[in-house]
Amino acid sequence: MLPPVLEIYIVWHPSDRAGENIGEEIIRHFRGSAFTGLIGGAVEVLVRSQGWAGGADAPRPIPTSSRPQPNGIPCARYTAIVPLCGTELAASVEAGSPWRGYAEAIVEAQREHPATVGIFPYLLAGGALSGTVLGGLFGAYQAFAAGATDAPHDTAQNLRCRDLTQSLAQFLSPEQNPRVTAFISHTKYSAAAEVGDVKELVALVREVIANTHLAAFFDASDLQPGTDWSAELVANAATSALLALRTDLYPSRVWCQREMLTAKRNGMPVIIVDGIGYAEERGSFLMDHVPRAPIHVDDGRWRRRDVYRALDLLVDECLKRELWRCQRELAGPRDDLKVSWWAPHAPEPLTLIQWLEEARAGGSLPAGTEPLRIIHPDPPLGTDEAVVLQQIARFGGVTGNLDVMTPRQLAGRGG
Repeated sequence: MLPPVLEIYIVWHPSDRAGENIGEEIIRHFRGSAFTGLIGGAVEVLVRSQGWAGGADAPRPIPTSSRPQPNGIPCARYTAIVPLCGTELAASVEAGSPWRGYAEAIVEAQREHPATVGIFPYLLAGGALSGTVLGGLFGAYQAFAAGATDAPHDTAQNLRCRDLTQSLAQFLSPEQNPRVTAFISHTKYSAAAEVGDVKELVALVREVIANTHLAAFFDASDLQPGTDWSAELVANAATSALLALRTDLYPSRVWCQREMLTAKRNGMPVIIVDGIGYAEERGSFLMDHVPRAPIHVDDGRWRRRDVYRALDLLVDECLKRELWRCQRELAGPRDDLKVSWWAPHAPEPLTLIQWLEEARAGGSLPAGTEPLRIIHPDPPLGTDEAVVLQQIARFGGVTGNLDVMTPRQLAGRGG
């Protein structure tokens, strides 16, 4: 339906046996449920390992703007090349085999198109880039998942997928300083009956984030003296991925509600770390409709591995947001789609009301019986959810039907 957004090419020498297993890990991650809700072609993972013309040859070339595909097949907007650097690849490049020209072509493509071609090496063997020709080619590019795994709380596989996903989200971002930042939203105090202490949870989350390549915004340390603290909080909530530490008192706190509202209205990724220990006095209609990751307490301490799981979800949501933005831009000239709103998340009352207000102010509400068509990533809304949104749209001045759909539902219509 649309040109491809991101193609990931995993490259390894067939004699580096570990390369195949890691390649499979990456394939499973990007073909898993986290990214299947987007329009087809948002992200594809391909491998380059076996010789194109035989065992001693290098693999099939990687298509880029410099080397387009045949028959007018469009290249992806972004190409990410992931060389798995092992001793066999280093030795083959050192010996001047066809693999050397293949590695040189990868570097040349990146230098010619730095905004759309990225190289993200991974070290299968520590010495593969040390004093080697391969190191001279790929050593200038920061390897992902190069640090030690925080075992037993994190796994090497999760570290690789999380680090690569974050790198790709930053690669696609149009921002000047694209480092993914987690805005830690939290209460100041614990409820009397809570199992775990909020301050200990916040400290644990900050400690775990410090072990990753993520940045963190934490009001107690990042708000500078003399600044307008309320404006700073709102500005950072509007531009950061929100990591909401939902303990017992969280839904009732004014600033927790405001941070959640700001993030949602700006289409930012939101992950709730669900740490309800005893009971909530009441929930909040502002705080649903987002991914949630439970965090448990073992022997009176918050479980560290649950924080890593929440960060895995967070970086996936960040990459999904960038992919969806690119698909919206690619679909801009497509009049046949006639989509009014490319919602980055499934619409809900607070985001639909905001869109209706902006559309009415800009004179872009659908006229007459023309439907208000909204497309958002899978999974789809339930029937009753859609009915409530239709009622809100009526009050907002939409006289036509509300047509809310996901990519799968759009494909099912044959459109």
